[in-house]
Amino acid sequence: MAKKKKEAKVINYAPIVYQPITETIEKNYMPYVMSVIVSRAIPEIDGLKPAHRKLLYTMYKMGLLTGGRTKSANIVGQTMKLNPHGDASIYETMVRLTRGNATLLHPLVDSKGSFGKQYSSDMKYAASRYTECKLDPICGELFSGIDKNAVDMVDNYDATLKEPVLLPTTFPNVLVMPNMGIAVGMASNICSFNLAEICDGTIALLRKPNLSVEKMMEIVKAPDFSGGGAIIYDREQMRQIYETGQGSVKIRARYVFDKDANCIDIVEIPYSTTIELIMAKLTALYKDGKLKEVTDFRDEIDLSGFKLTLDIRKGVDPDKLMTKLYKLTPLEDNFKCNFNVLIDSVPRTMGMIEILTEWIRFRLGCLRREMAYDLQKKKDRLHLLLALGKILLDIDKAIRIIRKTEKDEDVVPNLMKGFEIDEVQANFIADIKLRNLNREYILNRIADIEDLQKEIAEMEDILSDEIKQKSLIIDQLTAIKKKYGQPRRSLIVHADTVTEYKEADQFVNYPARFVLTKEGYFKKITFQSLRGNDEQKCKEGDEVAMIMDGENKDDLIFVTDRAQMYRAKADDFETTKASALGDYLPAKLGMDPDEKPILMNIQNSYPEKENFVFLFENGKGVRISAANYVTTGNRRKLTSVFSKTSPPVAAFYEKTPMDLLLVSSENRGIVIKSSLIPQMSTRTSGGVQLIALKKGQKLVSATADLSSLADGAKGLKKLKIPATGVPMDEMK
Repeated sequence: MAKKKKEAKVINYAPIVYQPITETIEKNYMPYVMSVIVSRAIPEIDGLKPAHRKLLYTMYKMGLLTGGRTKSANIVGQTMKLNPHGDASIYETMVRLTRGNATLLHPLVDSKGSFGKQYSSDMKYAASRYTECKLDPICGELFSGIDKNAVDMVDNYDATLKEPVLLPTTFPNVLVMPNMGIAVGMASNICSFNLAEICDGTIALLRKPNLSVEKMMEIVKAPDFSGGGAIIYDREQMRQIYETGQGSVKIRARYVFDKDANCIDIVEIPYSTTIELIMAKLTALYKDGKLKEVTDFRDEIDLSGFKLTLDIRKGVDPDKLMTKLYKLTPLEDNFKCNFNVLIDSVPRTMGMIEILTEWIRFRLGCLRREMAYDLQKKKDRLHLLLALGKILLDIDKAIRIIRKTEKDEDVVPNLMKGFEIDEVQANFIADIKLRNLNREYILNRIADIEDLQKEIAEMEDILSDEIKQKSLIIDQLTAIKKKYGQPRRSLIVHADTVTEYKEADQFVNYPARFVLTKEGYFKKITFQSLRGNDEQKCKEGDEVAMIMDGENKDDLIFVTDRAQMYRAKADDFETTKASALGDYLPAKLGMDPDEKPILMNIQNSYPEKENFVFLFENGKGVRISAANYVTTGNRRKLTSVFSKTSPPVAAFYEKTPMDLLLVSSENRGIVIKSSLIPQMSTRTSGGVQLIALKKGQKLVSATADLSSLADGAKGLKKLKIPATGVPMDEMK
């Protein structure tokens, strides 16, 4: 049978809809951006991000403000009713708020167990099933009035619970709690300030709303970090931070010198770094030979706190060494401030006075709502007590009305009619127990009427007077300062008293001899070591190429056969003996494979009148002014030092004109003055012909040492270039 042909299947694809990129961003990307900014990364005026607020409120509702600790895993699980982002992120949020982690000046969570440390990236926190937490007592100030309608409450993500939009904190937690957040297109980085100073600054602003920045700087002196350290105080930089909310704070580590053990104990480091970063930099410096003053360093953190110990060599000045380490390691670091805060769901970068002004506005709103709540409660109570007063006039009448009422639902209406009271009052009277329907009980209850009326009048007076409301806030701040205030942890050091690092001050200077071999081995030998033994040991097949005398503070340059120049400090090399091979420069300076040095020189300056002289295999030579090798910055490697057209034969440094012996592959030579070689303005110039060479010939050697020629040098001397070589055999 013939096979039936399969019918083609027709697929109807949805039409392509084109959408402008601007519309895509507006409809798809912008909602995400605003969600990250408003609901995740940027703190609000209470100093908290949503993740912090949801966690703390959950702990508050769990009774952990007054109760005992509970397992962190329990808290994390309960918090997921408000924060669905996962247990790991919730626990990480809680870790940062704990006393054990030491991130905050005033921890919000009282913890038990291992929570890592802010100053260490490797010291990890234990799992939530092993640790326990409760709210720290200072959280009572964050939740004050929250049950009295002080702030708005909203539904959680599935509308099963209510949570606060903000916490009615009674002090400016936004400037006491450090906060960092990265949103989309913006970020926030708020440093912590001393609680007592912030309370004083807020009180001063409450009393004088037009307070100047200068006055605020006198009250709130500088940031204060939980890790301590020393703040290098720059008044203009601090003014910029206080005025604009942006700037940088320089922080240094603090240390003590143990004279007996001859070691430096670093006990506080900048808040913005970690001990791992510091030790990694110390290790790199040690390997590069730039930390010769230190023999060993180690982490000695224990239960007593932070400690990084540096064992130093005998005779090293610890203060000078620390000045060097401040410059070269994160033991001195910058905290970059960006006071970006959400105000009414709008991100704003503000200075300190502006932030405190917004906090005062927020706090006044919380206080008014709390007082309005209390006022209404007192009015409700007064309303009930006034009904009791009417009952007192005729208790028997009240009893008679209740006794004669046949139906239960008629008791309240009959009391309302009999005493001319409303339904709420009638319900209150109807609920009084029979045993309490006596004159003494009722008299005792209505005795509070006069006091209530006075309290209500006072509260109404305060609610109508902003000055009195501010006075209440001042009283609260004064009490908070007295109860929770702490001395500053970060020392303030004025910038003009700080000794800046100068590399020249770090050198232990002494005379030394520098030796370079043809294979690239380098030795730095003290003259004391040379006494009685100046015979230089070399590797088999190697020989000494150059010997120079200088000092340990000298700068050295090494020119290689690959047209590259390497710069180094004499101090970078360890002293050695003449009997040792020395440092292998290609490895020490990181040269390319098979690259070898052809010139060494002490190069503390680059005078225009002094020259580098390069001679090439093609018989050409060039002089280039030393000034052409000056560079900006501290560059350790310079490329394109001379022309690569022909391989180099030799290189010299010319301070004054010198005699040079050039020998070709045909063993023909000339002696010329280096001043005959034209000086070129560019480093890559190919030079001019110095010795005449036939096809296939090349220049094989050049030297400034003419001692082997004796009297024969006269026949080799040439006054013009290019010159024809004289057979070297005739000069013997």
